[in-house]
Amino acid sequence: MSPYTVNVSGLAPGTTDAQLHDFFTFCGKISQIEHENEKDKAIISFEKSSAAKTALMLNGGTLDGAVLSVTSDKTYQDDHTSTAREEGQPIDQTDKPRAGIAAEYLARGYVLSDKVLQRAIEIDHQQGISKRFLNYFQHVDQSIGSRALGPDQTISSKVQSTVDAATSKAKAVDEQKGYTKSAHEYYVRALSSPLGQKVHAFYTTTSKQIQDIHEEARRIAEQHKTTGAAQGEKFDTIGGSEPTSTQQTTKV
Repeated sequence: MSPYTVNVSGLAPGTTDAQLHDFFTFCGKISQIEHENEKDKAIISFEKSSAAKTALMLNGGTLDGAVLSVTSDKTYQDDHTSTAREEGQPIDQTDKPRAGIAAEYLARGYVLSDKVLQRAIEIDHQQGISKRFLNYFQHVDQSIGSRALGPDQTISSKVQSTVDAATSKAKAVDEQKGYTKSAHEYYVRALSSPLGQKVHAFYTTTSKQIQDIHEEARRIAEQHKTTGAAQGEKFDTIGGSEPTSTQQTTKV
């Protein structure tokens, strides 16, 4: 078993292993789920310490109509050991700001209390945004800007009239190179939108309010509604790698 585990209690009687996996996969890659079918408890094991830390943030969150208790005897730390990222490599779920992860939960329809959202904001404020994510996000911003506006330009720094005139060019280049099919499509579209500067600030600064998380959740949900849903795609996490490849479930 992975050393990065959390204890979950208060589960609704009908909660399934699949529901547990769908809920906690927003935290990061899951290595194992131990679910006692006749009890309201489960143990979730993650591949990374930072994923377990995010899971603890969800204490008091709601799944299947039940308010969950998510605890651990251990204190987990973020494990951002590397800032390097190869060209085209998607960002890992565990590198994202916690406020961004919380917005993904809300966009999916999960219920998180204001206490949980405030906890996400406080973690970001205390820990800061990971350098790996900031480098990734800056790369996305510069990639759009260079294709739309020229070398060394960022799309988030431009006034919207300039953005509107340029993004159609960037979109054409994206389609030619297949970028619109990549995992970071949401960030690309969000930065190119009329709210691009606001999106940029949400993901790169730690100064935000609970309402900011709700607003970002609405942007994510709307983007999925107009793109992924039209293509019949399942809504999981946005802008990152698929965090579900190593799940193993143990029934007790």
